[in-house]
Amino acid sequence: MLNIVFMGSPEFALPSLEALHVSPHEIKAVATNPDRRRGRGGEKSPTVVKQRTVDLGYPVIEVDSTHDADFAGRLRELKPDLIVVVAFRILPPEVIGIPRLGSVNLHASLLPKYRGAAPIHWAIINGEEETGCSVFMLKDKVDTGDVLRQARTRIGPNETAGDLYERLKVLGAELLVETVDQIERGETGGVPQNDQEASPAPKLFTKDAKIDLAQPSVQVHDRIRGLSPFPGGWAEYGNMKLNLYRSRIGPDIDLEPGELLFAEGRHLLAGCSSGSVEITELQLPGKKRTSGRDFANGYNLAVRLT
Repeated sequence: MLNIVFMGSPEFALPSLEALHVSPHEIKAVATNPDRRRGRGGEKSPTVVKQRTVDLGYPVIEVDSTHDADFAGRLRELKPDLIVVVAFRILPPEVIGIPRLGSVNLHASLLPKYRGAAPIHWAIINGEEETGCSVFMLKDKVDTGDVLRQARTRIGPNETAGDLYERLKVLGAELLVETVDQIERGETGGVPQNDQEASPAPKLFTKDAKIDLAQPSVQVHDRIRGLSPFPGGWAEYGNMKLNLYRSRIGPDIDLEPGELLFAEGRHLLAGCSSGSVEITELQLPGKKRTSGRDFANGYNLAVRLT
């Protein structure tokens, strides 16, 4: 049995917390972000990890800064064998080195591919057919430590970043517990990452998410699904922003980029530089998400997407 301090904040970390909870290992405390104001009401609310940690009865450490001396001091008092990080912050060397066996991180890519904050998004945007999760030893430089274990999975042709996120958080939790068991057995040797094979996965923002329909249909489709549901791909429809959430590769028909066509009374198609995409889920400002078919029945298709 290893004594563990778990660190995480978003929903992606929950299955890992749950998996460690039912494992033979002992969670000494959980570090997470402080309560923050979320939504329109302005009231402070805890992270989902904090909420579940309270339910499970573990001590919570709310972290304003990982460089805080009090944070490091609290960790030393806990004398953990291992720190386990899932979707948290960058840890300084003085924190990484506190546990007897070091610190590990679960990352949602097959490292060294897609180092950074948005590995799931970029794998889909770049048309990857396979991805997975990696558990690696933390070191000073972000996402560069020796890889202890990996698990692979195929990416579906119409799978969105949100769909893949849901699968990888479960796959990653299973992998994480297997890796902690491995470390307990003394199997701590990992595989060094080849920096020459590394690729970046920087965080994406709404300003980065405009869909360029003057690209081939495959690239347009991959970008739509790779940005869905957050930050959400978008195009201009007249003077409005049209959010595009789901699509499929459409037929190779003669449409100008951004030109819309309702085909066979079922399929909303948008022209690309070559081929077309079928837009299957979209949303106008102030409206609910709708199907391409319902949009075609209610809006002017003579207006191109730009």
